[in-house]
Amino acid sequence: MNPVNKAYLQLHTAVLLFGFTAILGRLIQISELPMVWWRLLITCASLLLLPGVVKALRAMSRQLIWRLAGIGIVVAAHWVMFFGAVKYSNVSVTLGVMATTSFFTAFVEPLVKKTRIRWYEVALGIFVVPGMYMIFRFTNDGYIVGILMALVSAILAAFFSSLNALIVNESSPMAITFVELGSGWVFLSLIAPFYGEIFGNSTFIPSSPDLFWLVILALVCTTFAYVLALNCLKHISAFTSNLTLNLEPIYGIIMAWLIFQENEELNSGFYIGAAIILLTIFIHPLLKRNFE
Repeated sequence: MNPVNKAYLQLHTAVLLFGFTAILGRLIQISELPMVWWRLLITCASLLLLPGVVKALRAMSRQLIWRLAGIGIVVAAHWVMFFGAVKYSNVSVTLGVMATTSFFTAFVEPLVKKTRIRWYEVALGIFVVPGMYMIFRFTNDGYIVGILMALVSAILAAFFSSLNALIVNESSPMAITFVELGSGWVFLSLIAPFYGEIFGNSTFIPSSPDLFWLVILALVCTTFAYVLALNCLKHISAFTSNLTLNLEPIYGIIMAWLIFQENEELNSGFYIGAAIILLTIFIHPLLKRNFE
């Protein structure tokens, strides 16, 4: 297999694994905060075993570490909201709403980078609104909390991706990830008692099946998938990579249909709304390359 074809295979495998995280969120029985707490702990432990990570950590400035720690708190909150959305609604609804991340990024990124807002991104953002209305209007009322949590998760994702773009070249990507996730783990450890009082108590000790799925979530769907996504950039462009990453919600929704038969829980209104949102995330990179 030539290097370019291998890179495409690695990229699609990574996207498939990213999409599988929502499936695992439904399979794992402990609540969202303990789930993310364990995910961060196992992932950080695995990152320390990768070559060059410890050396890069030692070379980091204290200022960079503090900046990464702040981003890590946002990442941890994003994941808690994401898995909470899966539990309070379902995988398909969560991923459909999470596709609005591109819409929020259109406004957050210029704010973070102090640049002008691009008109075509605003236009696409307006196009997303009827899609969100369709999901709210035609989805089970019992899913409203999950939809709101997915919206918060999408907003947080827009913030941390924009902030990461400012510091991605200042150290090794794996070392940056370790500091962010480690800081997120400390943050969750501090707020866990208060979160339990608000959302209900949940044990932090996973059962044997939960522990198995948590290891898959941390090692396969986080560390391994991230390494694959980075390796493929050696042979394909960042534009192609970002366009392919837009397939994540589609892969996840299809898996939810096959594994949980979620298509039986949803009506045509949801699919129309989700299709509108997904269409915008594929149009966005094409417009960006055309106008810039």
